[in-house]
Amino acid sequence: MKIFSGTSNRPLAGAICAYIGIELGKSTIKAFPDGETFVKIEENVRGEDVFIIQSTSPPTNHHLMEMFIMIDALRRASSARITAVLPFYGYARQDRKDQPRVPITAKLVANLLVAAGTNRILAMDLHAQQIQGFFDIPVDHLYAAPVMYEYLKKKKLRDLVVVSPDVGGLKMAYAYSQVLQAGLAIVAKRRKSASEVESMAVIGETRGKDVLLVDDLTETAGTLTTAAELIKKKGARRIMACVSHAILNEVGIERLRKSAIDELITTDTVLRPVIGGVKITTLSVAGLLGEAIKRIHSNSSVTSLFEFKGGRTS
Repeated sequence: MKIFSGTSNRPLAGAICAYIGIELGKSTIKAFPDGETFVKIEENVRGEDVFIIQSTSPPTNHHLMEMFIMIDALRRASSARITAVLPFYGYARQDRKDQPRVPITAKLVANLLVAAGTNRILAMDLHAQQIQGFFDIPVDHLYAAPVMYEYLKKKKLRDLVVVSPDVGGLKMAYAYSQVLQAGLAIVAKRRKSASEVESMAVIGETRGKDVLLVDDLTETAGTLTTAAELIKKKGARRIMACVSHAILNEVGIERLRKSAIDELITTDTVLRPVIGGVKITTLSVAGLLGEAIKRIHSNSSVTSLFEFKGGRTS
């Protein structure tokens, strides 16, 4: 087995290799003067079971292209099997035609990964589970929830209510509420644009309680901050937000600084600079991904990684 990494999240790749107990594979990735990407695998991979770790976080197109080129290089070097490890799957929100004459880019990316030579996918917290069906190759889909649960359990929260900031996240919120033995509520919202949302009502009781908002990803933090504002008005005592992928841009950071959210709990699936003025707790998913890679390599079951004390995440 050999593990290689693109440039999107080398610290995570290093942590995964440390967990497994192997060295990160040597490769050269650089840009030509015209902006084209050059890749060279610096060690023999003939007949090897190879894993490429690459989050397709911003700049998304650059990281995607880098991964396609790495996969092609490994395929032409006669790797026995190539598994693309995608801690964060970019373009996942473009998973359906919700208006005329728009693409389904999540499916296009799936096609490109297969065309490049990928034999297997390992992903974490896809925006919609149905994206697994976009691939005609095996997909192992992990959840960050067990890592989040371990952290939240130590906080000894009382009168906890898990809140989904929109209808789409209700299944995820329900899973958290079952495991944490907490109440469940939902915020009804209307999206004005890609970066602006309007929260309309809270369905469920949050007054005087600790609230945990859960979502799979946040970028502009519009959904989270408007939901938090509404919940605070309804008398919530403390508000935390639990997000698997925090791909925060300047707008999102500024909104979080001004928001009613006391703590944002996220993971290291995407690389982020240190952000001041916001309490962000970053939990590592390296152990979870490392264990999955070990099991895929040895043809063992990955399903038990979804199971933890109190129930399943799926």
